[in-house]
Amino acid sequence: MQDEMFMRKALELARNAFGRTSPNPLVGAVIVRDGCIVAAGWHRAAGTPHAEIHALNMAGELARGATLYVTLEPCAHYGRTGPCAKAVIEAGIHRVVIAMRDPNPLVAGKGILMLQEAGIDVTCGVLEEEARKLNEVFLKWIATGLPFVTLKTAMTLDGKIATVTGESQWITNEVSRRRVHEWRDRADGILVGINTVFKDDPSLTTRLPERHGKNPVRIIVDSKGRTPLDARVVKDGQAKTIIAVVADASKERMEALQKAGAEVLVAGDGPQVDLHELLRQLGKKEITSLFVEGGATVNFSFFQAGLVDKVHAFVAPKILGGREALTPVGGAGFARLSEAVELEDLKAESLAGDLLISGYVKHGL
Repeated sequence: MQDEMFMRKALELARNAFGRTSPNPLVGAVIVRDGCIVAAGWHRAAGTPHAEIHALNMAGELARGATLYVTLEPCAHYGRTGPCAKAVIEAGIHRVVIAMRDPNPLVAGKGILMLQEAGIDVTCGVLEEEARKLNEVFLKWIATGLPFVTLKTAMTLDGKIATVTGESQWITNEVSRRRVHEWRDRADGILVGINTVFKDDPSLTTRLPERHGKNPVRIIVDSKGRTPLDARVVKDGQAKTIIAVVADASKERMEALQKAGAEVLVAGDGPQVDLHELLRQLGKKEITSLFVEGGATVNFSFFQAGLVDKVHAFVAPKILGGREALTPVGGAGFARLSEAVELEDLKAESLAGDLLISGYVKHGL
């Protein structure tokens, strides 16, 4: 079907901006005339022109009487940029094909209505499921105010994340590790627990050999504010770092961390950081996607709280053994099989010998 063919192209264009448009969605657009694409565009970053505007500027007079294919309903309000629906009308577009309505309350059908009232033929719902999957991060954040949480683990074939002596670098191969850095490049935030900082002193930055990646905001779950002042995440200046503590954490430690350059965020007044409150505050900071690379304790806490949306699990073809060797998910564990976290929409991929299994948590969004 012709509409699906051109919409697939628009979706392909939208993917060019993965990790760059937050808190805005990924959007692609193509303008078609006499069965041929005459212009195309995609949204590149928040505050810059939207996909429709790029395509309209490229098309010029060729837009008059043409069909616009766009992956998300054109906006109808003034925000960081002007309303795209108005620009589409003024350009003389004859027909608009949309993959999905914009769930943003500022739009929510208003763009479609504006187009229809101007006499433009509007078709909505073409490749909608693909469009929703493309913008799963935006859809979660705009609906709940919480970031979309992806949890990554890496283990041996017998389910170990380190040897009995604690050695963990490297469980997976170089190809798998590169994939992790590609995900970091797309994420707004990356989260680990204080034990990971103590053990590995990670930088939590994006390192891609052929280009400079985008470093996510680093979030450390550290109830008592024990993060060392000389830890890389505090002193290297490579990215913003947020230390999440509880209300009764040492004021002296909080002040020292702030003076060292980290932001201290109080999330809850219990003995442990309230992850729901933490995510709520991160969402307010427009951190729409969170990449969790924690250890066994942090991982279980996120699963127990029901906050994980997606899981990436690497399995390396190695056997370590060891009764005391750590597994990817620790904590108290679930007492009954009926409480187990289940995944759906599973995909498996071989990465130079490592196996990557990805899926969505059933009780997630």
